[in-house]
Amino acid sequence: MLVAAAVCPCPPLLVPEVAAGAAPELDAARTACADSLGLLAAARPDLLVVVGPAAGAGPARYAQGTPGSFRGFGVDRDVTLGQPAGSVAAEGTLPPSLAVAGWLLERAGWADAPVEGLAVGEELAAERCTGTGGEIAARAERVALLVMGDASACRTVKAPGYLDERAEPFDAQVARALGAADLAALKALDTRLAHELKVSGRAPWQVLAGAAEGAGLSGTLLYEDAPYGVGYMVATWS
Repeated sequence: MLVAAAVCPCPPLLVPEVAAGAAPELDAARTACADSLGLLAAARPDLLVVVGPAAGAGPARYAQGTPGSFRGFGVDRDVTLGQPAGSVAAEGTLPPSLAVAGWLLERAGWADAPVEGLAVGEELAAERCTGTGGEIAARAERVALLVMGDASACRTVKAPGYLDERAEPFDAQVARALGAADLAALKALDTRLAHELKVSGRAPWQVLAGAAEGAGLSGTLLYEDAPYGVGYMVATWS
């Protein structure tokens, strides 16, 4: 059963080495992410599943210790998804969203429970997302989720997707849903609109909604802002 969840944004700019001179602009987001991971540790889960967006349609699983890096962003910085487990090297390479999660876990010194990763396609249907969430929640008696994903990338003219007047209302709807742990609102997010607004978090948030079914969790929104014209949110559910 799901006992706790943290929702964090996944821009590589969260990693100070990647952000370089712009790093202070996301200090508040980093602090909120650290606080959210503290809540996950306090929940004493038996299993932590990290869910993040990736290219492609179907879910892809990553074992604890899977490596990732930020070399594609011009930085010689490597991470793993949680501490490497045993002497057998994990296969594959983390997508960027899970690499950012690996950095957050490393920064928090996570050693509280085994870690697994799940990358979900940004176009994965809502029903598949919620069904996947239900399967995750049944994996252990006490399951925690670290859910990575950004809101719209169309909040300003300098945003990656330019300015779209629909972006701010969409992000406000998501912020309300995450802050209230409103499963119905998350499940009802418009997949096409999310795609048009370049929202990477839609599928991971709907996985969370499926995992939280029947868990009776309450939500708290810790951070919401749109630096660089992209909506970033941090929330906790417990």
